[in-house]
Amino acid sequence: MFKKILIANRGEIACRIAKTARRMGIATVAVYSDADASAPHVRTCDEAVHIGPSPATESYLRAEKILEAVKQTGAEAVHPGYGFLSENAEFAEALEKAGLIFIGPTAKTIRAMGSKSAAKDLMEAAKVPTTPGYQGENQSIKTFTKEAKRIGYPVLLKATAGGGGKGMRLVEKESDLEEALKSAQREAKSAFGDDRFLIEKYIARARHVEVQIFGDGDGNVVHMFERDCSVQRRHQKVIEEAPAPNMPEAIRKKLLQAGVEAGKAVDYRGAGTVEFLYDGDDAVYFMEMNTRLQVEHPISEMITGLDFVEWQLRIASGEGLPLAQDSIREQGHAFEARLYAENPAQNFAPSIGTLTTLRLPDKLARIDSGVEESQAITPFYDPMIAKVITHGLTRTEALGAMRSTLSETRVAGLETNAAFLHALAASPDFIEGNVSTRFIDDHHDTLFANESIGPKIWASAALWKRRVSVIASDDPWPMLTGFRLNRPHREILWMEHDDVPAILRLSRKGEMFDATLEPDAAAASRRDGHDPLPPINFSFSGHADTDGGIRISVDGESLTAFAAPHGDGLRIWIGANHWDVTFPNPLQGISAHHSSEGSLTAPMPGVITLLSAQPGDSVEAGAPLLVMEAMKMEHAIKAPYDGVVKAYNFNPGDQVKDGDLLVAFEESA
Repeated sequence: MFKKILIANRGEIACRIAKTARRMGIATVAVYSDADASAPHVRTCDEAVHIGPSPATESYLRAEKILEAVKQTGAEAVHPGYGFLSENAEFAEALEKAGLIFIGPTAKTIRAMGSKSAAKDLMEAAKVPTTPGYQGENQSIKTFTKEAKRIGYPVLLKATAGGGGKGMRLVEKESDLEEALKSAQREAKSAFGDDRFLIEKYIARARHVEVQIFGDGDGNVVHMFERDCSVQRRHQKVIEEAPAPNMPEAIRKKLLQAGVEAGKAVDYRGAGTVEFLYDGDDAVYFMEMNTRLQVEHPISEMITGLDFVEWQLRIASGEGLPLAQDSIREQGHAFEARLYAENPAQNFAPSIGTLTTLRLPDKLARIDSGVEESQAITPFYDPMIAKVITHGLTRTEALGAMRSTLSETRVAGLETNAAFLHALAASPDFIEGNVSTRFIDDHHDTLFANESIGPKIWASAALWKRRVSVIASDDPWPMLTGFRLNRPHREILWMEHDDVPAILRLSRKGEMFDATLEPDAAAASRRDGHDPLPPINFSFSGHADTDGGIRISVDGESLTAFAAPHGDGLRIWIGANHWDVTFPNPLQGISAHHSSEGSLTAPMPGVITLLSAQPGDSVEAGAPLLVMEAMKMEHAIKAPYDGVVKAYNFNPGDQVKDGDLLVAFEESA
């Protein structure tokens, strides 16, 4: 067994690998960029080596810097994690030439399966069923147009070197094909350095199922059963589960056998995942093989009771497969939810900022995370905060634990998908296991429904504000604001929710407050596009704790809330849902507004990749004005209304900052 390994990755997966290595008595070396100098994975490992600036292209993707770090520290092997260099055949080959061990498959296997086109050819030769499509060398738009007609719309464009949903586009009709291909090629070139594509028949409402395999490199391959990863946004997985629900046993056997045969076809070594589409009837189609550990591997660990990183280390050190197929048992059910810094309401746009509050309950769940409270989510890497993993003897038990954990998850300082994940886990169709790759689209209205703000939120905000005012002043007298001898104690609070201003008038009688919420007409008159809040009357009592907990009774209904500072105001949670409230100074006029979808400002730092119009052009609302690349994804900035492009403030290739005004745009008269 190895004495020391280097982990050529960051974040959650680096911490995950280090944990197993430590248990096995193996020393670990971390690598880090400027942005990760104080990251948890650096402290988790025994040693750490700085490898360059924050952009991944200047640090984690620089194979020569990783090799220098290996030689500097005397590590015997490199674990690549997932992403970055994990499926880079040249990197694996360079390690081998240097007399070092790559903890993964051989360079030959990575090359064979790293190209989606070549992999499909190989699987067809091995009699593994594949999705109808085109994966030829001719990459002209004329050829793609011809092949798409042959296959039949809708079709899916996929980067041959892609992964993680990047470089993928669904094309519904021929008129959209050319622009979709150009956009996908730009994204693939940026993410993978390769803009070659294949085209496949899009199977509507198919299920995305995958088989976890391990091989010893000598033709022996075992499976760890299957996972269902159907629920996706932008072709990226959101919630995964194992085993797949509502799958006929005959289909399951066919799937597992196909996964093992795919591994044997390339003499697979180490951990790999073979991904398939299941049409819901009687057919499964090979999509691709990921020659690495998957993000969702923990759910397969939970149902088998095995440590997959340990298996990787043992196989790479020459020990072979730890268990034969008939010794691998399946028990119970498991789910994984990916908690991301992103805004589901804005097409899941990544959110950057500092995690001012991070509470991830682990009573009923395994939490795999590589960040901590007060750490920043930067624009340089994937915005994952944590993986929430639950296990139970039954699917119902495991899913109940997931809902409970998500309902107590608290993140402030940026936006997350926590409430959205809870809505998914609580959806009746998801509870029944009726899933497909179209699940989010088919259930859009339910999943994106927002509970309107009501008395319980205003009352919680008022209790928190009164407590904070006293703590901030270290003086009990602010509690007496509005005090009048022999008359009710009265207070006035100016508040905002979703940029809609309101005035909360409080009258205290003992432990009870009578409250009247009124629209702030003076402030509202200076703004457009927002309906005023309706006036409401309610009564409440309660107490705000120093740790953010709020116990409250509103109009006789008792409940518990949680509050934490967020941005310039306050984030309040009741269950999985949250609301953001600010306390503007009425003497300062209009408060600042954050950019949003349809805004003409940069939503985050990035690089301009395309100008979609010319100065002087008239465009309709929703038309793309420009495209910027940030956090490994392309983001289109669209016209918020019919108007004229007056001037662009940046050119393709220019770096922009969060909040930069990108284009001068004039609304049509």
